[in-house]
Amino acid sequence: MAEIFKPSRNCWQRAKARRAAFVIDGDAYFRALYQAFHRARRSIFIVGWDLHSDLLLVRDDQKRDGPERLGALLDFLASRRKDLEIYLLSWDFAMIYAMEREFFPRYKLKWRTHKRIHFCLDGHHPVGASQHQKVVVVDDAVAFVGGFDLSKWRWDTKDHRPEEPRRTDPGGEPYPPFHDVQMAVDGEAARVLGKLARERWTRAAGNIPVAMDHADSGQADSGEDPWPEGLTPDLADVEVAIARTLPEYGGQPAVQEVERLYLDSIAAAGRSIYIENQYLSSHRIGEALEARLEAEDGPEVIIVLPEKTGGWLEQHTMDVLRCRVLDRLRRADLHDRLRVYYPRIAETPHCALMVHAKVMVVDDAFVRVGSSNLSNRSMGLDSECDLAVAAGKRDDVRSVIACFRHRLIGEHLGVEPRDVSAAVAERGSLIAAVESLRTGDRTLMPLSGEIAPEVDRWVPESTLLDPEKPVAPEELVDYFVSPEQQPSAYRHLLKVILLVAGVILLAALWRWSPAGDWIDLASVRAAAEWIQRQPLAPLLVPASYIIGGMVAFPVTLLIIATVLVFGPWWGFLYALVGAELSALAVFGTGRFLGREAVRRFAGSLLNRISRRLSEAGLAAVLTFRIIPVAPFSVINLIAGVSEIRFRDFALGTIIGMIPGVTAVVLLADRIAAALRMPDLGHFTALAVVVAVVALGLFGIRRWLRQKRDGRRGDAGAPGEAH
Repeated sequence: MAEIFKPSRNCWQRAKARRAAFVIDGDAYFRALYQAFHRARRSIFIVGWDLHSDLLLVRDDQKRDGPERLGALLDFLASRRKDLEIYLLSWDFAMIYAMEREFFPRYKLKWRTHKRIHFCLDGHHPVGASQHQKVVVVDDAVAFVGGFDLSKWRWDTKDHRPEEPRRTDPGGEPYPPFHDVQMAVDGEAARVLGKLARERWTRAAGNIPVAMDHADSGQADSGEDPWPEGLTPDLADVEVAIARTLPEYGGQPAVQEVERLYLDSIAAAGRSIYIENQYLSSHRIGEALEARLEAEDGPEVIIVLPEKTGGWLEQHTMDVLRCRVLDRLRRADLHDRLRVYYPRIAETPHCALMVHAKVMVVDDAFVRVGSSNLSNRSMGLDSECDLAVAAGKRDDVRSVIACFRHRLIGEHLGVEPRDVSAAVAERGSLIAAVESLRTGDRTLMPLSGEIAPEVDRWVPESTLLDPEKPVAPEELVDYFVSPEQQPSAYRHLLKVILLVAGVILLAALWRWSPAGDWIDLASVRAAAEWIQRQPLAPLLVPASYIIGGMVAFPVTLLIIATVLVFGPWWGFLYALVGAELSALAVFGTGRFLGREAVRRFAGSLLNRISRRLSEAGLAAVLTFRIIPVAPFSVINLIAGVSEIRFRDFALGTIIGMIPGVTAVVLLADRIAAALRMPDLGHFTALAVVVAVVALGLFGIRRWLRQKRDGRRGDAGAPGEAH
């Protein structure tokens, strides 16, 4: 372990820290940040997966100088200190996390704050990746790295009481007990992390932040120690290794130091490996642990995970992948050296602790704290930053590493760290020590991690849900929509465009040709208004969609008619609900008719679409709604005889329909506006919408054609393996 750190292999740099501390749980971490921010003179960098301006940093009755909420505090400090520049960098998040995020963060953290507070949403990453580093640097003199975001569901005390009145989000809503770990460093290590934060800011924001040439001068001039006054250092004069994950993107080469350091430290383990992590889905980490469990002289392995991860979607994706890794580890545990637990806070009523920490302790000789999950994406797709310390020949560092591990285990077992240390010394085994202390309400409970077989069947392999490298959009399309189906998908998109074009042409004929005499538009409008006024309109509209779906009537035409009658807002809502109910009705019909009856209707499409729906579930439904390989009703019917669950079909349909319904609603609304007021402005708006849709279709067609041509060229290239 003494020489484990290899720059450019498993770490970026090794840097000295005069002081280092392990900060466990949000109460301690946010309090330390509050104190460090008050001591800032020149710069504050906050790099995270999420930021919330209304996060309450300290939660007690003490009177303080300045606000206690993040945004207001930073604004207060910038106003009082004329040389202080503050940089806030948060991931430009995926919409799936929208309900977890603060609305309008750019307004609250940039436009509404002091001019020396700079805010940027970081979108400098491949499709599907995230900015997952969690780094805070103050004056390049003290830095914090770990699993904590400055987000709304992170604060908690080490007691993790089931009922904690202070554990509420900015809206006043309570949330469950939460556990995470951060590491604080100063000296050269803090300056190196300041460089990392600046590089990330420059890539994301496109401008260069305040320079580092003031590294220590500001603090020296003020005579104030930047280290938070309430944070007791655990280590002194220690070397810290900084490991990163950075995906290949925008000329930046891929960096996979995080994964390499995991593999090297697991391979070097002698007696024990202690892990706390939110996820466990990385196949390479799983393989490394399997090899150590199979070895006769391998270490004990204790893994602490949350009982369940996140919400319903994560539990039906990441928990399934976790189950598969755990199954392999248990088969490899030939010598009974594996224990997997989750922390239980109370038995009645049941309350489990959400484990968000990313910690590994190997023997008493190595410790790492960082942002990286034990997932494939943390190894190669997301940006990550971890800190690690190796004891080498220093007994004082070994003692601190062991004490840190015992603090964590003691917290989960509801006992003091000294009790854990005594049990380890007495029994000579970390597993035996934990098992001897597993009593009472608050304890570590065995985690089976089992998933229902039917759920396991429809969740696809980890390469799709948890990729280890950037995935090109065409690879995702190829997975769900096979190359031979893509021309069909294009044809169905073309039919939709032609249908809309036909409606526009008819509208123009009725408005400006003799054909308008055949239909009295005033009468049509009056009929539409009559339908709109009927008490049963909310039932009649969905009923028309259901009937239309049963007879395979084009859903696009129904959406256009709905918007023309009810307007864009109510039309959008009616269309979305109607399309959803139609899909569910035809889905149910497919379930009732059975596979053979549907085969006669769907023909050769049945097996191809059914296989993808059964394998990929929710993700496949989303894709088929965005890139249709068959008419709307046909996909619904085939889904009914596939093995996809009803819930996933329903959720995938309503989410996947939103982009298409929105586009059709825009077109229909512009058509209606042009008919009502046939002036240059309205026709220009209609032409722009039609042009955008047409260009989108042309782009899809060209892209699919280039992909097919590229495949033919690759297949015929001499000397290449097929």
